[in-house]
Amino acid sequence: MSALPSPASQTATTWSAEVRATFNLGVMLALTQLASIAMTTTDVVMAGWLGPRYLAAESLAGSAVYPFFFFGMGVAAALAPMIAQDIGRGNSNGIRRSVQQGFWVMTALSIPSMIFLSHIETVLVLLGQDPHIAALGGGYVQAVLWSLLPSFGFLVLRNFISAHGRPRSALIIMLAAIGVNGLSNYVLMFGAFGLPRLELVGLGLSTTLVSWLMFVVLLGFCLRDKHFRKYQLLAGTWKSDWPHFTAIFKLGSPIGFGIIAEVGMFALATFLMGLIGADALAGNAVAIQATAVVFMVPMGLSQAVTVRVGLAIGRDNLRDARQVGIVGIGLSIGFAVLSASCLIVFAQDIAELFLDKDRANDQAAITLAVTFITVAAFFQLVDGIQAVSAGALRGMKDTTIPMCMQVISYWGVGGTSMVILAFTLDFQGAGIWAGLVIGLSVASVVLSWRFHHLSKRAMQTIAGLPEAG
Repeated sequence: MSALPSPASQTATTWSAEVRATFNLGVMLALTQLASIAMTTTDVVMAGWLGPRYLAAESLAGSAVYPFFFFGMGVAAALAPMIAQDIGRGNSNGIRRSVQQGFWVMTALSIPSMIFLSHIETVLVLLGQDPHIAALGGGYVQAVLWSLLPSFGFLVLRNFISAHGRPRSALIIMLAAIGVNGLSNYVLMFGAFGLPRLELVGLGLSTTLVSWLMFVVLLGFCLRDKHFRKYQLLAGTWKSDWPHFTAIFKLGSPIGFGIIAEVGMFALATFLMGLIGADALAGNAVAIQATAVVFMVPMGLSQAVTVRVGLAIGRDNLRDARQVGIVGIGLSIGFAVLSASCLIVFAQDIAELFLDKDRANDQAAITLAVTFITVAAFFQLVDGIQAVSAGALRGMKDTTIPMCMQVISYWGVGGTSMVILAFTLDFQGAGIWAGLVIGLSVASVVLSWRFHHLSKRAMQTIAGLPEAG
């Protein structure tokens, strides 16, 4: 963990003020995340219109692409605490250089990712997946891999404006993109307006086109907005700045690997479902998409907590930093109760949104989806706690040990539990989802404990008390 400042005594933000500030920023960031997931949900729904095998192929291929995207998202997330702390210190040059080097880091990540993904059909077949489904998914990936670079660039700019507490512009762009994405999906997938019917390949091309459009629009906004143009984000972009470049990698790589560990656990669940059958795979796709939508709120809270902890540390105020984390966890618990209730009550309706209840071939997948969604309701509490705790630790620039905790929780505990419950004890798909609950529960305990331990120790150091063991 990077050394924390030793602040002089400062007036702490009141609890009510912190709740309002974290809630307001968290709501905006959560809405941004919901807009993002709305686009992917649209993709899943429209893939389902093609049939269960197409939905299974899109889900399988997506599970291969997501680790690369989420690793890049994790590395880009390092920019939020870096920029927030520079804002607290009034370091404008550091902010500009962080954004510029963020672009270069994202470019460096995109190239090897795209090379690997171009061979994903072969990889899926080698992993034992149905060759026909692998072929359908491979065509989709060949088109969607070109969206990585603009998506990563958009993430850099989103972290930049979020660190300033102004995520509204990204939200507006993403809301507009939902409609554009749906229209372009329809045109390219089903061959509207005289264009060829490209099915899943068209879905991938649509994602790529929309991603480039979003990046260009947000970049134009940042260059022209009166608040942001003072940073001159593109001035001197070609100049090397290895300290900032390596700092982003050093701080962001553990975040990326931590996110990959979690996303990878869900990807493992998808691959294990593929070994059970196409119906289990399709039902799993519905459940994962439904829970992903719900998770966008705690993810938004996590991002808000990262920013506000970073701002507090930049101002040399560790009291506020600890308070932010506690408030964020409390808000996530409140939301979890609501979201779990909704998932249990509306499980059948959610499944029928993605699959056709009047189509005989969809009945088995719907039944399994309802079972998986019901199990998923039980991990809402722990999922929110682990997400917000990780966000608070990122704001403190503590990423390496949390990454180790996440890998052990998600893969060592969660992954092992999934295999044992699903295949050794023969609970099949329900066992896989129970394993997910176990892995997330362990992560919530260890990450929240680490934030409590580090923040309490820092407070004791400030007060001149002996450090906690």
